[in-house]
Amino acid sequence: MLSFSPKSVTKDLLAGLPERSRKVLTDRFGLSGKGERRTLDAIGQEYGITRERVRQIENHSISLVRDSEVYAALAANLEHLKATIAELGGVLAERTILEELAKNEADRNHILFLLTVGHHFTDRREDNDFSPRWHVDEQLTEQVEAALASLYEAIEDNRLIPEEEFLELFAKHLKQAGVKNKTPEVLPRWLLISKRIGRNPLGEWGRQDSPHVRIKNTRDFAYLTLKRHGSPMHFIEVAKNIEKLFNRKTHSATTHNELIKDNRFVLVGRGLYALKEWGYQPGVVRDVISGILEREGPLTRDEIIERVKRERYVKDATIAVNLQNNMFVRTPEGKYSLAK
Repeated sequence: MLSFSPKSVTKDLLAGLPERSRKVLTDRFGLSGKGERRTLDAIGQEYGITRERVRQIENHSISLVRDSEVYAALAANLEHLKATIAELGGVLAERTILEELAKNEADRNHILFLLTVGHHFTDRREDNDFSPRWHVDEQLTEQVEAALASLYEAIEDNRLIPEEEFLELFAKHLKQAGVKNKTPEVLPRWLLISKRIGRNPLGEWGRQDSPHVRIKNTRDFAYLTLKRHGSPMHFIEVAKNIEKLFNRKTHSATTHNELIKDNRFVLVGRGLYALKEWGYQPGVVRDVISGILEREGPLTRDEIIERVKRERYVKDATIAVNLQNNMFVRTPEGKYSLAK
């Protein structure tokens, strides 16, 4: 994508610096062959100076680079880098720029150095809402960040939205913020700026702090597996599908234990689990009957069986036996109601 070698440009920019200045920048940005970046403290210990003094040398060295004749001679390369970032979106998370423009860590260090020394580029530090990012357009940056903030507020806490629908929603918020006519490829890059919005392994978007997006453990993978399947599954099948969907090895017994502990799941049959959000209620069969009668009032035996089987994978006879519990009474009309 770049028409020049970042490594060659940084080499030329550093060539005219005093030895210590060149060494400090090389170490700080990882511009040597190994690509290792060193801390202010580590460099300070080597020279017997404070970390603050190292920082001063670093800042002064960057100023020397910017004021050099070599910098002026290589301006076309920095202009090309600016145009490339503008084409990618104009404002991007730092990691997005580095991943888009370089294949390995060593090359990414050279690009980061050019971003730092180039007067064409402005950085914004990481905060609670956004990742470290760089931009070449101040107004666009303000608009994109405003759109990301309003998008976050528009998403319900645990809602998951398919990517195509989510991009359409984001485009509406961008339009409200004053951003128009951006190519579809740019929108996913802008979403990566936000720390409060995220994408789960199934390509669905939502709030980053939701357990449906920030996947931490087996029960989170189990939730996504059941949601993708769309109907109750046996815990053994849940474990198999976690491995199939996410390439994550998990034992069926472990999966079963996690399903039992999490109130997002409801046991609806022998080893069968469903998602509570589908309308299933926890409890044994008599609890399900009680909930139905509480909601709907007296019902016939057949009506109760039909409704219970929407929530439980059980035999008719099992439901009929549970109706004999003293929690329920049969009315003169032949219906069942809750005992008072």
